[in-house]
Amino acid sequence: MNTLEEARDADATLPQDATLLIVDDDEPFRTRLARAMEKRGFQPILAAGVADAGGILKEIAPAFAVVDLRLEDGDGLEVVNRIHDKREDCRVVMLTGYGNIATAVAAVKAGAIDYLPKPADADDVQKALLAKPGERPDPPENPMSADRIRWEHIQRVYELCDHNVSETARRLGMHRRTLQRILAKRAPR
Repeated sequence: MNTLEEARDADATLPQDATLLIVDDDEPFRTRLARAMEKRGFQPILAAGVADAGGILKEIAPAFAVVDLRLEDGDGLEVVNRIHDKREDCRVVMLTGYGNIATAVAAVKAGAIDYLPKPADADDVQKALLAKPGERPDPPENPMSADRIRWEHIQRVYELCDHNVSETARRLGMHRRTLQRILAKRAPR
């Protein structure tokens, strides 16, 4: 018996069509999530961005999808719309490195069934993808701490400002030296 059949036997809730499109521009995260989801019985198909996903969607209509909100070549919401144009019943989970209420609402309006912060655990992704309509998955066992979420947000703004400390500090409304101290530290757990 192969690993896919073993995974299906272990998890009877997985439907026959378990194709899973994973769209994320972070290659290590994308491949790690794909391996983890494959062990759970899904058939992952990987895309690095909006254009890559568009090409895949011309050939395949996946049953499930995990899409990053911010991609290097565009917006993950555009991918969600394309997925639902191709297959209306596709269950999409939106991922984001930093979230707020406005983007969560936009993701749900576009057709995502759930919205998870990155780095998302494969168990949390599976629970969200397989949750019955109207049923909310259990809260994550190991959620990110508030300090970690703050650190992730600061890192994202720092990246968007092309690693310019002064510009990042101005946009975050903090003193430049305070920001430098935060950037010099390791990521909190």
